[in-house]
Amino acid sequence: MNIYTGEKIRNVALLAHSKAGKTSLAEAMLFNTGAISRIGKTEDGNTVCDYDSEEVKRVISIRSSLAAVEYANHKINLVDTPGYFDFIGDMYGAISACDIGLIVASGKSGAKVGGEIAFKQAEKAGLPVMFFINKMDHENCDHAKVLAGIHENITPKALPLQIPIVRDGKFEGLIDIIDSAAYMFENDKVRKTDVPDDYYAELQNAKAELCEAIAETDEALMDKFFSEEPFTVEDFISGTRKAIVERTFFPVTYGSATKNMGVDALLNILTRYAPSPLDMPVVKLCEGDSVTEIACGDDNPLCARVFKTISDSFVGKVSLVRLYAGTLSKNASAYNANRAVAEKLGSLMTMRGKEKVEIDKVHAGDIFAVAKLGSTKTGDTFTTQVKAATLEAIPFPTPLYTMAFEPKAKGDEDKIAAGLAKLAEEDTTLKYESNSEIRQLLVSGLGDQHLDVVVSRLKASGTEVNVVQPKVTYRETITKKIQAEGKHKKQSGGHGQYGHVKMEFEPCDSETLIFEEKIFGGSVPKNYHPAVEKGLLEMMPEGIQAGYKVVGIKATLYDGSYHDVDSSEMAFKMAAHLAFKELVNAGPILLEPIGHLEVLIPDEYTGDIMGDINKRRGRVLGIEPGKIIAEVPMSEMNKYAIELRSITQGRGEYSLDFERYEQAPPQVVQKVMSENK
Repeated sequence: MNIYTGEKIRNVALLAHSKAGKTSLAEAMLFNTGAISRIGKTEDGNTVCDYDSEEVKRVISIRSSLAAVEYANHKINLVDTPGYFDFIGDMYGAISACDIGLIVASGKSGAKVGGEIAFKQAEKAGLPVMFFINKMDHENCDHAKVLAGIHENITPKALPLQIPIVRDGKFEGLIDIIDSAAYMFENDKVRKTDVPDDYYAELQNAKAELCEAIAETDEALMDKFFSEEPFTVEDFISGTRKAIVERTFFPVTYGSATKNMGVDALLNILTRYAPSPLDMPVVKLCEGDSVTEIACGDDNPLCARVFKTISDSFVGKVSLVRLYAGTLSKNASAYNANRAVAEKLGSLMTMRGKEKVEIDKVHAGDIFAVAKLGSTKTGDTFTTQVKAATLEAIPFPTPLYTMAFEPKAKGDEDKIAAGLAKLAEEDTTLKYESNSEIRQLLVSGLGDQHLDVVVSRLKASGTEVNVVQPKVTYRETITKKIQAEGKHKKQSGGHGQYGHVKMEFEPCDSETLIFEEKIFGGSVPKNYHPAVEKGLLEMMPEGIQAGYKVVGIKATLYDGSYHDVDSSEMAFKMAAHLAFKELVNAGPILLEPIGHLEVLIPDEYTGDIMGDINKRRGRVLGIEPGKIIAEVPMSEMNKYAIELRSITQGRGEYSLDFERYEQAPPQVVQKVMSENK
C-alpha cells in the first residue's frame, strides 16, 4: 500500500442498526478498489470485516474492524462497527478516531434505533455525518419513506446529493445533483447519460435546496444565492465540504451493497466531499487545568491515541491507533502519557480485517495498527514528551448488566480470571470483580448477548462456566437495646478455658462496630478487652438471622469475670461470640441496598417507565424533560438493561448508583429467610 499524507486520507466510521448492511458495504468497497477479488456475504461467513468466529456464528458484527482501501489516489480507512446494542461500545471508539460517520439505513426498514443512537453519539463528538440508504434493489424498498423517517427521527438537515432513479419498483440508476448527470446501472457496468426528462424538475428542486444549505457556510456563496447567480461546480464542492465539517447539513446517498450498485459513486463522494483530517478541528491535550491545542499536521508534536485493542491468535495484542499530529516510522518510540512509559512501536501496519499490511511510515491523520505493545491499553495517548498531558477519555458506555460466573470444573477460578482479563483488554465495556462478601465472581457487560459471547470465548479457550444470578448484598442490624451475657467455660484436663463477658448492645448509625468498655473493679482485665472486640468483629460478617453482614451496632463491655489460670484471649473471643448471638433478641431487621436511578428516555415513554419503576418497588423523585429520577431497590434491577431496551425499543439509557441501605419489607425478608434456610 502507498503512503498517504493527511489531505489524501478519509477516515470513515460505518455506523448503523444491526442488519442494515455496513459490513456488506465495506465488502463492496473493498471489491471495487481491488483489495479483494470477490464479494463475500455475511450469511456465508466469508466477509473481510466479520472474521471472528463468534461473528461468523452469529452473523453480526461483534467488534469494530479496520479495512483500508485505495481509491482515486486517496486512502480510505473504513472502520466497520457493530450495530447490535450489546456490542455498541466499539462504536464509541470508532467515532473518536474517524472524521466522518457514514450511517447506513435499510431502504426497507429505515435507519431504526441504531441509526438514531449513532447520530446522537456523533453529535456529542461533533463528528460530521453522511447517510447511505442501502438495499435499494429490494422489492419493498421505499427510499422516500426512509428519508422522511430520517428527517422525523434523526435530523431535518439530511439532504440528498443524489436522486435514485426507480421505475416500476426497479432501481435503475442515480442522478448526481451537483454534476447534473445520470448514471444508469447496466449489468455490472455504469453508463453516464443525461438526466431523464421525468426527473428534471426533481433535480432542480433538490439543487435549489442544496444551494440554500451550502450558502450558509460562506458570505460569498450567500451573496451569490440571494442574487440568484448560479453556483459553479467548484462552489458546490468547497461549500459542500465546509457544510459537512460544520454539520450544516448531512448528505444522503443511495445504493445496494450486495448488488454493488451506487458503491463506486459513494467512494467518489467520500473522496470529493468528506473531510480530510486536515479539515477537522484541533484536538486538546489536557494536563490538570492546562490545555494544549494541536492541529493535524506532520510538523506538529506527536499526538496519537489507541481506540481499539484486538487479540490476535498469531501476533497477540494488536492496537488500532489514530495519529492526530506528527509522523511515525517503524521501530519508533512513543511516550504513553497515561501509563508514564515509553513504548517501542516496532512494525507499523494497516489492516483489512485480519490481513495485516506493513507500512514504513504514517503521516498525521492516518489510522494504523501496531502489535505487542507492553503497557498500552485502549484510550491511551501517545506523545513525544515525557509529560502527563492526555487526550480526553473516550466516553465508552458503562456496563450495567451483571451476572455471576462460576467454574464448571473445580479449581478453574484462576483460569476464568485470566481469560476475563484478556477479554477485558480487548473490550472496554466488559468489567469483572471478585466480590469477597458474597463469594462470587461478578461479570458486567451491556446485555445478555454480550455475556453470552464472553462465555463462548472462555469455552473456546478451554474454560467452561455456569452463569447465575448474583447474590444481593443485604445487611442486618438491630432495633432494640439489650443486655447480653456470654460465658465460655471448658475443662479438658490441664488448663481449662474461661471467659465471661456482659455486654450492652444498641443500634447506632455506623457501617462498622463501635466498641466501648466501662469496666469497674477489674472484672475483665484490660489486656482481654481487645480480644472481646476482636471476637465481636469476627461475628459481624456472619449475620444475626439471615447470614448477612451486620452494621449499625454499638457494643459496650460493662462487666464479666475471669480466672487467674484458665482465662485467655481465645476464651474471651469465644465469650464475645456467645454474647453476639443474643442479638436475635434485639429486634433484628434486614436492610436492602437502594440505588439512585436516572433514566434518559424520549418523553413518549415516560408513563411506561414510571409504571415499571413502581412495579420494582421504586419511588419516583423527579421528572424532567427526557429524564426520570428515582430510588429503586438494587435487588429489582438485575435485568433492567435488557428490560429498558425492550420498553423503549433501545432508545433508553440509565445510570444506577448505590445510595444507601433501608429496612426491607416483610415479603422480601420472608423470601430471603426462606432461601437461606
